[in-house]
Amino acid sequence: MSLDPEVVRTLKGVSTATLTTILLKKGLRNVWLRGTKPIRPGQPRLVGRAFTLRFVPAREDLATPESWSKPISTRGAIEAMPDGVIAVADAMGVLDAGIFGDILCARMVRRGVVALITDGVMRDVEGVLGTGLPIWCDGAAAPPSVAGLTFVGWQEPIACGGVAVFPDDVIVVDQDGAVVIPAAYLDVILAEAPEQERMEAWIMAEVDKDVPLPGLYPMNAETRARYDAWKSNQT
Repeated sequence: MSLDPEVVRTLKGVSTATLTTILLKKGLRNVWLRGTKPIRPGQPRLVGRAFTLRFVPAREDLATPESWSKPISTRGAIEAMPDGVIAVADAMGVLDAGIFGDILCARMVRRGVVALITDGVMRDVEGVLGTGLPIWCDGAAAPPSVAGLTFVGWQEPIACGGVAVFPDDVIVVDQDGAVVIPAAYLDVILAEAPEQERMEAWIMAEVDKDVPLPGLYPMNAETRARYDAWKSNQT
């Protein structure tokens, strides 16, 4: 389940903006998880396989404090999380019930979870921040999850921020939010993304030299030749 450290190292060097561009060229337009904002500034770019969690609307006979002690619960899901995953919670964009607080987040840190991503909100934010768990969410709310949601399972397909996420898809998240790389596209991304980043860094250097954008971005044949010559001198 865990990603090879070299894969993680490579993807940490690729922005989510670059990933969305490459996936768009492959025909995948809906890969950016809406509502996934960093809970604090300066959180680093992180990479991990998706460990999915799913909520549905609250139903009075199921969404109760007593449900927290049942086998199918957020507590049970956290204990099933292996080291190195990114937890991705489908909270249906509900903004008035916090899905996790400080105690659950602290346990996730102890489990070795890389980050928590959700289109919902958190509660106990001061305590959550104190756990050090990197979180991308859509805000904060004091009420508990059962005030608006019923937790129904983990490691199944979900819709987080309007995006289909399957267990073992790869998540990359940075200051622009979270992007899903479908597992079947991972090798393509690993092959193309570092070159895309290198090319854009070269273009930025050209912009810093006051080179006009037409013919530079996107490249025309002459610019491509200059870039290829530069690249050959770097190896």
